[in-house]
Amino acid sequence: MLFTQLFFWAFFSIVLLIYSVVYKVNKVRTAYLLAVSLFFYFKTSGVFVVLLLFTICSDYYWGGQINKTTSALKRKLFLTVSVILNLTLLCYFKYAYFFVDSYNQIADEHLKFFNHFAQFSNTYFSTGFSVDKLLLPVGVSFFTFQSLSYTIDLYRDKIKPVNSIFDYGFFVCFFPHLVAGPIVKAHDFVHQIYQPYKVTKFEFGMAAFWIINGFCKKIVADYLAVNFIDRIFDSPTYYSGIEMVFGIFGYSLQIYMDFSGYTDMAIGLALILGYRLKTNFNSPYKATSTSEFWKRWHISLSTWLQEYLYIPLGGNRKGTIGSYIAISILALFMVLLSGKLWLVLVLMLLAVLLLILAYFFPKIKSSLNTNINLMVTMLLGGLWHGSSWLFLIWGGLNGLGLIIHKQWKKISPFKNADHVGYKIACVLITLTFISFTRIFFRSSSLQTVDTIFYRMGNHFGLDLIFQVIYGYRAVFALMLIGYLIHWIPERHKEIYRNWFARQSYYSIGAMIIFAVFMMYQLMSGEMQPFIYFQF
Repeated sequence: MLFTQLFFWAFFSIVLLIYSVVYKVNKVRTAYLLAVSLFFYFKTSGVFVVLLLFTICSDYYWGGQINKTTSALKRKLFLTVSVILNLTLLCYFKYAYFFVDSYNQIADEHLKFFNHFAQFSNTYFSTGFSVDKLLLPVGVSFFTFQSLSYTIDLYRDKIKPVNSIFDYGFFVCFFPHLVAGPIVKAHDFVHQIYQPYKVTKFEFGMAAFWIINGFCKKIVADYLAVNFIDRIFDSPTYYSGIEMVFGIFGYSLQIYMDFSGYTDMAIGLALILGYRLKTNFNSPYKATSTSEFWKRWHISLSTWLQEYLYIPLGGNRKGTIGSYIAISILALFMVLLSGKLWLVLVLMLLAVLLLILAYFFPKIKSSLNTNINLMVTMLLGGLWHGSSWLFLIWGGLNGLGLIIHKQWKKISPFKNADHVGYKIACVLITLTFISFTRIFFRSSSLQTVDTIFYRMGNHFGLDLIFQVIYGYRAVFALMLIGYLIHWIPERHKEIYRNWFARQSYYSIGAMIIFAVFMMYQLMSGEMQPFIYFQF
C-alpha cells in the first residue's frame, strides 16, 4: 500500500471520514487508529502482521515488568530480555539465510535453510510461502527500533508507562511512519497519545504541503531511476565513465528524494491526524562536512544510534566493554561474510598489533579510545541495512570520513574561514565523498563495484560528455533542478511553505490537483516501491 497509489488515498479518505466522528475521545481515537494501522500493515505485509503483534505484546509486557520493580538487577534483566528478543527476531529475518550460507562455506556442508515462520504461516493461515526462502517483513528494522526505545526509555526513567496495550500498539504501529520511518522514539511520541486533538488551519496547510512535496519528490525520483540511474547500476559495462559519474550523483539525488519524500508524506499524514513527527531530513547536501551530513541525513536513525548505541558505548570519551563486544560481533560478521576461517587469525593478529601500539604510543591509544565507538556505530549502521560486504564497506567508509574530519578540524588552516567560496567547495567535496560511498550501497555485488571503478578509470569518455548530456537532457535537467531547489536557503523555503499553508482550502486543493496532474506526466510505468521498504 504505497502513499503514491490511488488505492491508499481512497483508504485514507475513509479513515478520515470515520476519524471525524471519533477523534475527540482519546481512547476511542487510539483504538481506532491502532485497528487502521494493523489493517494497513496487513495490506502491506500480509501474515507478517503476526510478527508485529508479537513485538507489541512482548515489549508491552517487559516494559510493564521494568516499571513495576524497584530492583536494579531485575530492571536490567527485563531490559536485557526485551533487547535480546527484539534483536533475535530482527537478526532472524535479516540474517538467517546469510548465517546458513556462511556456515556451509566455512564447514563445507550443504545444510539447507528452513524458514520456520513460513511453515507456521502455511499451516495456520493457508499461505503458500516457500520454506527454503526467507522473506523480509516490510519495515521490520523501523518498528523494532521504535519498540526498543520504549523499554530503554522506561529503564532510564525518561517516560511513564502507557495506560494500556492498545496505547502501546498504537505507538509502535502508527501507520504513517510504520514501514519506512521516521523512527519514532518513545519519549518523543508517547505523551502525544494523551493530548486532545488540535490542528490549526495553518498546520493543516503545512501538512498538505508536506504531503504534496513528498509526492512530487517520489515521482521525480522514480523518473530518474527508471530512465537513467537503474540502467547504469544494472548494466555498468554498457556505459562510459562519465555516465557512471552522472549516475552516481543522480543516485544521491534519487535516494534523497525517494526516502525524504516518504517521510515528508508521513509527517504530513500524521499531522492531519493530530500527531507531530520530527523532521527526518534537513537539506543534507548543504552539509560542509561528513559530520554535518550525518546530522542532516536520516536524522531519526542517526539520533537513535547516537542515543541508544554510541553514547552508551562511551561516546567519544573511551571504549567500553560494550565497544569490544560490538567489535567482536563485527569481526564475526566479517569472518562469516568471507567464509574463510583464516580471517579469524588475521583479525586476532591485527587486534594484538593495535594493543601493542596503544601500549607504547599514548597518542595511538587516545585516538583508538576516542574514535572506536564512532567506527563501531557506523559499521553497525551499515549492517542494519543488510548482511553484505557492500553495506559493511559503506558504513566503514562513512565512519572513516567522520574520523578524518575530526582530525582535520584540529589542524585545518581554514577552521575559522567564513568565505562563501570555501563553503561551496566544502559542500561539493562532502557531496562527492558521500555519493561515491553510495557506489557500495547501490551496487548489487562487489563485481559491479569493480566494473564501475574500472569504467571510470579506463573508459571515462570525456569526449562524449556533450552527447551524453544531450541524450539524457530531460533526466539531467530534472537532476539540476532538484539540486538547485535543494540548495535554496532555508529561510527562502520557509517563505513559500508558509505562503502555501496560509492559502484557503480551495486554493490549496487547486494547487494539489495541478501538482498531481503535472507529476503524473512523468510517470513511465507502475509506481516503484520506496527504496527503504527493503530495510
